[in-house]
Amino acid sequence: MATKPKPGGLTIVIKLGTSSIVSPEPPYLPHLQLLSSVVETVVKLRELGHRVVICSSGAIGVGLRRMSLKERGKGLSQKQALAAIGQGRLIALWDNLFSHFDQPIAQILLTRMDISDRTRYLNAKNTFSELLQMGVIPIVNENDTVSVSEIKFGDNDTLSAISSAIVHADFLFLLTDVRCLYTDNPRNNPDAKPVRVVRDIQKVRQQVSTTSLGSSLGTGGMSTKLIAAELATAAGTTTVIMHSAHVQDIFGIIDGGIPPSREGTETPRLDEGPLCTRFLRRENPINDRKWWITHGLHTAGTVIIDEGALRAIKRRESGTRLLPAGVVRVEGIFASHQAVKIVVRRRKKLHITGGSGTIPSIRNEHSTDSYDGTDSSCPPSPNTSPAPKLQTSSTDSSPLGLQPATPLLQPVMSLSSSIASLDPLSRSVPPSPAPFVTSMSERLAAASLDSQGVKLVHELAVARGEKNEVVEGDWEELEIGKGLAQYNSSEIDRIKGMKSSHIEQVLGYCDSEHVVDSISFI
Repeated sequence: MATKPKPGGLTIVIKLGTSSIVSPEPPYLPHLQLLSSVVETVVKLRELGHRVVICSSGAIGVGLRRMSLKERGKGLSQKQALAAIGQGRLIALWDNLFSHFDQPIAQILLTRMDISDRTRYLNAKNTFSELLQMGVIPIVNENDTVSVSEIKFGDNDTLSAISSAIVHADFLFLLTDVRCLYTDNPRNNPDAKPVRVVRDIQKVRQQVSTTSLGSSLGTGGMSTKLIAAELATAAGTTTVIMHSAHVQDIFGIIDGGIPPSREGTETPRLDEGPLCTRFLRRENPINDRKWWITHGLHTAGTVIIDEGALRAIKRRESGTRLLPAGVVRVEGIFASHQAVKIVVRRRKKLHITGGSGTIPSIRNEHSTDSYDGTDSSCPPSPNTSPAPKLQTSSTDSSPLGLQPATPLLQPVMSLSSSIASLDPLSRSVPPSPAPFVTSMSERLAAASLDSQGVKLVHELAVARGEKNEVVEGDWEELEIGKGLAQYNSSEIDRIKGMKSSHIEQVLGYCDSEHVVDSISFI
């Protein structure tokens, strides 16, 4: 009879890959000693009052042994058949081992479709919760029999991270055939150094080796474990990579509880104790619904917004919801309550640096293209160079879209001419040209800044003697997050740019004044 977990216990997910369950070569014998060690560890964790979930691979490997085959084949139907043969024997293997300790288990088979549907996701969540409350150990695997490439999790590392988010796990242990993450492949480089604590997964990707591709039967590797760690830590789960042969080290790792995740926090225990790699959980994890939208749903389309809308949805009082007034356009075909990418449309920022008497350089903040001021057609001009000639435009003929009565530089030859080649002023210039330059910058913000426009800004900066100037150039689009559409793509396209009060008038109904809800930022 299973005992119910004690209040205050931790929720722990343990993931075993195929290489930890069966040998990678024929006849694919099960690793009974290792599996027995895992079972004893899990039972001990249960006795200490913790809740445990096992994410187990190995169905195809067990199926190969049952059918006395040497290879799993390349066809999808053959792999699915082997998974169907092996899954029953795999769960029977787990049941036989746990039955020695009178510990009940339960089998849960999931597909991506189960996670993407909100109702089915909540049903799975409730089932996990009830099983753990009853003192039962859920054993999770992907339902390979019905999964196809379009709806597969890809590997059980990802499935374990999703399972961790569903049960709000405190720890996710990824058991593998190496003790931790290394700066290089330790099998080839004896000088490879272990990475014991990871606070920034993006940074560690550039510092460590992820060349391990898994076993001949497995589908994962070290790169997939980094993806799993990224998913799990975002949900508030501390993720640990460790060797499956040292599964008893779990007790030493969780002994100090959940370590803090703040940058610079001194926690001596992190670099001591069992050799492993800890990925520290986020201090402020995203909530369950936003995590589900971000990582559980397939992105069906794109909603492009303006910068004003981006500022609005970042405010706390907005509830990360998007009004139709901020929508610029819609891409793709999607239904309501499907996930959509949120992309902001904004101007590129061009930073002009330089001083009086020099041609300043221009740096594009969001592009690798830049102009360094070395063009021979724009030589440096001395401080004593005459100021540029000003005239008032009477027609809207400027390529930069300047309106009437806007002061305009009038070079003798072309916009690309040197500042020294401009005609002398026919009349006195006001002491401070600041209003003129400000007006020009505002005009540039409303026009496409081509190469001639860039050179014009050069000349303006030289004439003004500014050390730093910032203007806006061409449009760019940047993905900033993901959200849940409240209307379909056609409906959002019809009401884009409008006030919420016009939704019912245009569509004939109004379910929500927002077009996208529960936006999470990347």
